[in-house]
Amino acid sequence: MNLANWISIFRVLLIPFFVGSIIYCSPQKDYLRFLAVGIFLAAGISDVLDGYIARTRNMQTKLGSFLDPLADKLLLSASFIVLAFANSISFKIRLPIWVLILFISRDVILALGSLLVHLTTSNLKIEPSIWGKLTTFSQMATVIGILLQFSYSFLLWDVAAVITVASGLDYIYKSNRLLSAGK
Repeated sequence: MNLANWISIFRVLLIPFFVGSIIYCSPQKDYLRFLAVGIFLAAGISDVLDGYIARTRNMQTKLGSFLDPLADKLLLSASFIVLAFANSISFKIRLPIWVLILFISRDVILALGSLLVHLTTSNLKIEPSIWGKLTTFSQMATVIGILLQFSYSFLLWDVAAVITVASGLDYIYKSNRLLSAGK
């Protein structure tokens, strides 16, 4: 365990506080929406920070290469689910179910594909791609837009949806090449 890994764990520990602040948000407790924004931004900053620390201080580990994307997926998945389904949210703008399904489906496909590549080739080197980074950024922008009730949030989730599909196709292409090379 090193500092970068502890920061990733901190990000995971923020998730229940983030979800709770959204679930208990109401017109009388609108400050909780802004608390959720602050928690989400803290998680985003910690994501950048742990990556920076790991790279610049030679703290990259196998645990970190698993823990960092897992923390991102858990935070974003929890965000999408609560922003689409929580009945107590007094938000006028909510995440549409089709966007939730698209975002979660991509992550499930990536997880299953990673497992298939690992089982087939006995090697799984997780390297973030520009498409993955763009997906994470655009999905995080979508969450912030909805939390702030940005009237053009639909543009954010539309852009995020296109980038999500592109990154999923890129991942499938790269996985197919790995599997073909392993035969």
